[in-house]
Parts: sequence; structure tokens; C-alpha cells
Amino acid sequence: MDLSRLLKLIESMPAYRRLLDELKQRSDSTVVVLDAAKPYLMAALYESLKLPVLVVTAQPENAKKLHEQLVNWCRSGQVKLFPEPDVLSYERLAPDTSTEMERIQVLSALAGGDADEQNVNSLLVVASAAALMSKTTPHSDFVSACYTIKLGMDIPPFDLLARLEAMGYQMENVVEVPGTISHRGGIIDIFPPTSELPVRLEFFGDTIDSIRSFDPATQRSTDVVPSVAVGPAAELLAPRQMDKRSLEDILHGLDLSGCTAEVKQQFQRDTAMMLGGQLTREAEFYAPLFNGSSLLDYLPANTLLVLDEPSYIEQTAADLYAEAGQLRSEKLERGELPRNFPRPYFTWEELESRIEDRQSLSLAAWGVEERLDFISAPGYAGKLPAFLKKAAELLVQRKRIIIVSHQASRLSELLAEEDIVAAPVEEVTQVPGPGALVLVQGSLPEGWVMDSGTHLFTDAEIFGFVKQRRLVKRRPAPRHKLMVDIIPDDYVVHVEHGIGKFTGVTTLKTAGVEKEYLVLQYAAG
Repeated sequence: MDLSRLLKLIESMPAYRRLLDELKQRSDSTVVVLDAAKPYLMAALYESLKLPVLVVTAQPENAKKLHEQLVNWCRSGQVKLFPEPDVLSYERLAPDTSTEMERIQVLSALAGGDADEQNVNSLLVVASAAALMSKTTPHSDFVSACYTIKLGMDIPPFDLLARLEAMGYQMENVVEVPGTISHRGGIIDIFPPTSELPVRLEFFGDTIDSIRSFDPATQRSTDVVPSVAVGPAAELLAPRQMDKRSLEDILHGLDLSGCTAEVKQQFQRDTAMMLGGQLTREAEFYAPLFNGSSLLDYLPANTLLVLDEPSYIEQTAADLYAEAGQLRSEKLERGELPRNFPRPYFTWEELESRIEDRQSLSLAAWGVEERLDFISAPGYAGKLPAFLKKAAELLVQRKRIIIVSHQASRLSELLAEEDIVAAPVEEVTQVPGPGALVLVQGSLPEGWVMDSGTHLFTDAEIFGFVKQRRLVKRRPAPRHKLMVDIIPDDYVVHVEHGIGKFTGVTTLKTAGVEKEYLVLQYAAG
């Protein structure tokens, strides 16, 4: 769904033009706007200012939903979500690879690790308070690790492999997911986290003779490419790259005097592994010893910070700090943590000084500041005759109507019965004029009325509910690993459909091509 053409409509609002002028003069601003209209306003400012933007929300769930909406509203640039770490502070757990890759992709884009400098100035990043508080790789370390592999470059294959492993890439037999590499004779496969497809390097001696992208599912080469940008594949880089003496000083500096015998042994085993050049699966536990940067350190100087309800963000940060502090106290009391183990997060006070150094826009749902002319759209709770009558009246009054609905086809038929012709579309190709109705197949949580002249209706207003989209992460998984782990009659959990029983593999022909499919059986057949 592409609604970006509708952003032009807000430019006729005097309050918006005043806000735009303030921001162009690099001054901080606060504006009152309806919650439902915040994504529209953020997208409009992003398109108008042509600046990198970081939007900060209080809760992770709000950040995810906001990101989904902004993708529908923004045409140019890139809209990215910077997720918070999925492992609790001070816990020895391996992080979710998908979450780590999402974070790496944002950091790479901001650090210029995708080899497109224009991308840095066309980014809109959404992050929660928890994501902003989390510590990450020092900016200088991340930037220095990014480089470009070019056709004709001279580099011994084993030197390249060692460099890639120091950047966090995992050696596999077959490259299928981001952050992995493989080596066969004079061929090295690499799947950078910032690339859509992996690449295959063919060497002639120590010279890169060919670079091709390939399909990870079929392992077949697709296009010839002249170069590939390679950035880190992990947020924990220092232990892989620093000299042994410095690493030893940091690890041996931990105060284990209050730890239990079992915990001391664990730390000693991990220390020996790291000094030997190996990392445990739970190596991210040690990240606070090396990582001291914030997402804010990666932002260009001209980035606009948009704080969605700053008081809620600050309160959420305080709550997170209190919860993590309580967990730390409990672990210290049980002897599970060194006394001088650093925090894996920043306090709000530490972040606040960095935020104050940048231009910011605060959004509030109510207050005495400048108010943008948005009001809630009226609701009809499934009373379709009343809605259709109101739509006809608005069109006679030369009002603009935009309807975004999962049931666009049904509404198109009902509108036709009222002599209103509106075919469902997925992309708004031009700005609708006064007295026009646009019907879009898609979903938004809420509608609004802007400046009394433009009415946005969603399923929430028309039918009284919105079909909730499940926020499902696409987690690429190595196919060969999936197949060896399950056998017929095993229970499995499908990311979208839930618990079922694996019954086997079948071959089906689709569009003239035969493919293998896993067969899952659910309740009631």
C-alpha cells in the first residue's frame, strides 16, 4: 500500500507550514497532534525536510506499529526499525539472530556500510526507549570494519576469511542466511546483512576473478556484480579484533570475589576461550565490557529527533532502569555476577545530554503548544447505510474522502449502489482533488479529519474494528538444518499458523515448476 501522494495535502495547513519553517531554522519545537495522525505528520516532515530522522517511542510495540504505518506513508528513502535486544540484561542467552541482523542493518546504513552515502541522509529510523538505551559497538570500530570487495582485488583467500570471521561472520557449509560465509577451494560465499542476496567470489590465485550474486535457495548464480559492500555481522567486535594483551587486561579485571565457585569456573572457561580466539554462544553477555556506544552516536549531525510523548519515554526509561537494577542486585546477591560488571544500557540522564545536543521535535497528544488541525474521524460501528449517506453528503460538500479498508471490494460495490464510482487501488497515484473519493485496499489502525477538508476513514470507523495484523518477523532459516531436526509425527510451531504435526514432505507443481513442501497437519484435519 502506497499512500505517499497524500502527504502533499498537509502543506495547505498554516500550522504545518509554521512548524516546517521552525524546523528548517534548526530550532527545537513541540506540537500537539492527534495520536492517529502522528504517522502521517512524521512521514510528511520526512518528505519535506529531506533529512535523516530518528523517531523514539516509549514502548517497543508502539515502535513496531509505527514502523509498519510509516512504510505505507513514505515513498522516498528507507524506513527502518531498530529493535531492542531480545535478551534481558545480565542473562547468559544467545540473542535471536533475526533481531541482531535488523540492528546490524540499521547501524550499517548509518555508518555507510552499505556503500551508498545517500542512504545515510535518507533514513527514517524508528526505535523504542529500550532500543535507544541499549549499548552497541563503538561507532569508530564499526566504521573501520566496513569495506568494499572489488573485482580484481588482490587478497589471499585465507586472509579474507580471517577478516570476515573477525567481523562476526559464521563459517557454514552452505550460505543461506545473512551473516554467514563458506569456503570451497578457490570460492568464497558471503552473505552480508545489508544485502538482499549473497555473493560468490571466485579466485584466480590471490586475485578475485569473479563476483556473482546467487539465490540462497537454489545456490545458483544470478547476476555479475563489480563489487560488494561488506560490513560487520555482529555487534560484539572487540574480542575478535583487539590484541591479546588488551583483551586479557579487560577479562582479568573482573572482580569475581563475590561469585560462587560454579560461576567463577564459568567465567574462567569463557575467558580462556576468548583469549584463545573463540567465542561462546552466549558471548553477547560480555558485550558491556567492550560496547559503549548508543544509536545516537551513529546519527549524522543534521538528524532530526522526533520524540513521541517525551514524558512517557522518560518514564519508560526510568522503569527499565529500575527493573534492570533490581535484576542486577539479585544476581550480585546470589553470586552470579562480578561486582564491577558494567551496565549493558545507558541511563536516561546519560542519553538526555546527547539528545539536547541535537535538533528535536516533541509530539504531544494534548497541551498548550501549537496544535495541528486534526480531529478523530466519526465512527459508524458497522452501520453501513449511515456511513454511505455521510460519504455522499461529504462529496456534495466538496470534501476529500480517503478510505483504507481490508474490505475495499465490498465497499466499492456498496458505493456503486449509491452512484459513487470508486475502484479499489493499492497505490494512490495522484493527489485527489476536492469532492474526490479514493478507495485503498489495505489497513491502518485509525482515521482522522484534517483541516475539515480531508476525511480518512479506516475499518475502525466504518466497521468498528480493524483486522489485527500479527507482527511476524521473517526469520530466514538454513533449510538443511531445519530438515535434520524434525521427523514425521514431530510437533512443530509454524511462525504464522501455530502448533501442528509434521507429517512429511511432498512435491507440488506450481506455475509449471515442481517444488518440495513440508506438510503440516492441524487440529480437525
